[in-house]
Amino acid sequence: MADDRLLLIVDDDVAFVRTLRRSFERRGYSVVTAASGAELEALLTEHRPNFAVVDLRLDGASGLASVETLHRSDPEMRIVVLTGFASIATAVEAIKLGACHYLAKPSNSDDIEAAFAKAGGDVSVPLTETPTSIKTLEWERIHQTLAETGFNISETARRLGMHRRTLARKLEKQHIK
Repeated sequence: MADDRLLLIVDDDVAFVRTLRRSFERRGYSVVTAASGAELEALLTEHRPNFAVVDLRLDGASGLASVETLHRSDPEMRIVVLTGFASIATAVEAIKLGACHYLAKPSNSDDIEAAFAKAGGDVSVPLTETPTSIKTLEWERIHQTLAETGFNISETARRLGMHRRTLARKLEKQHIK
């Protein structure tokens, strides 16, 4: 397919995909979707999208693998990672793997389209003097370990030296889907 406004959405949340698809189709994009890494691989044999939105968590798996696959298929593709549980560790990895931007949910189609346009860095971003809180550091460490273990809660708890139920409670407080 040779459509210069072809958008690929890689997300397993059917309702969110339906809403995002309609919004981008109204903006003149052609949209294709995949709910898993396997669907993504099959889709890339038929389509060459210019833009992609990838959820960080795909049915318990990491969307970072999808980012890597997309970037390998077309290094010029604008890839935006969208997540409900952002952390510095996954943001850095997403950018290293080829994403042009990383957005925390809730984000709408305006935010995503603006992220496609801002692929380059911005040296005018103000530096803040706010120190990182202990809770933020703890959450980032938990999320980094979750990503390293492929979102396996038992293994994450073991690596962090905490009881599995304690970790599950902390994750519930962060409203992880």
